[in-house]
Amino acid sequence: MTKPFVGISTGDPCGVGPEITVKALTHFEIYDICNPVICGDERVIKKAINICGIDLDINITDNPQNGLYRKGTVDIVNVENINMSRFEYGQISAQCGRAAYEYIEKITHLAIDKKLNAIVTAPINKEALKAAQVPFIGHTEILQNLTGSYNPLTMFQVYGLRVFFLSRHVSLKQACEMVKKDSVYEFIKRCNEALIRLGVEKPKIAVAGLNPHSGEHGLFGDEEVRQIQPAIEMAKSDGVDVCGPVPADSVFVFGLRGRYDAVLSLYHDQGHIATKMVDFERTISITNNMPFIRTSVDHGTAFDIAGKAIASEVSMVEAIMLAAKYGKFFN
Repeated sequence: MTKPFVGISTGDPCGVGPEITVKALTHFEIYDICNPVICGDERVIKKAINICGIDLDINITDNPQNGLYRKGTVDIVNVENINMSRFEYGQISAQCGRAAYEYIEKITHLAIDKKLNAIVTAPINKEALKAAQVPFIGHTEILQNLTGSYNPLTMFQVYGLRVFFLSRHVSLKQACEMVKKDSVYEFIKRCNEALIRLGVEKPKIAVAGLNPHSGEHGLFGDEEVRQIQPAIEMAKSDGVDVCGPVPADSVFVFGLRGRYDAVLSLYHDQGHIATKMVDFERTISITNNMPFIRTSVDHGTAFDIAGKAIASEVSMVEAIMLAAKYGKFFN
């Protein structure tokens, strides 16, 4: 079987994205399972290679399908969009916010054109995007717009634990208000479909409880009784193997131990804390419900250490490996 083609957007050039990308591609086992190609400014990538003291050759290609994919050589789709005389690590910069967006835009179009099976994204900076007048707050919103996808589905994976999210960047109060029967039912169905697309046969899903001890049958919170349980019963009647609500203080442990293929978290921090406490560096964000799969490191631009060659590439390596694992299902 042909190895999947995985595109890597280097993120905000002022951050650690270029460094962790080139460091990751010295882990040559990556080349055994995929064909990785970088999308970024060649001059910034060369600078990262020099700063990190890495011995890597560069091959420029317009078409990922024509890359060399040779251990010791990085293939680059060159998007030359940085004025290097004004480039400075660790600074919020409009030119770097714009550049980061253009890398995502380029790599997305390559994936839509079937030249890539999966994409991996390095960190971007929300303030830099705003300075560049990019009208999106983050990767998911950008990808939704570029692909025309309906509400892309975020999933975290760390080891065997997969976690989906009913809501993302909203206040806790708003997140609780979003726990409605129809919404929970829709997400259970979408989670099931996403897992099947990722190669999981007959997925088993658990829904986390919202209140302590899942509300103890309405003693302290009745969302489980009025909204969550009815949604689960509706999904079961459609043939989905789903259970819950399972109290949030135990459901993620059971998921990690393999009792469930995935857990539906009801709000942002509920699932983020659970996964990142398992292994912060190996918690990978995966975006589903698009024509291709997207994985991402789950840390920020780390401006405070950018350009110092000390940022760990572990999360980027893991993101590339997962993109390769799931990318083979997207042709």
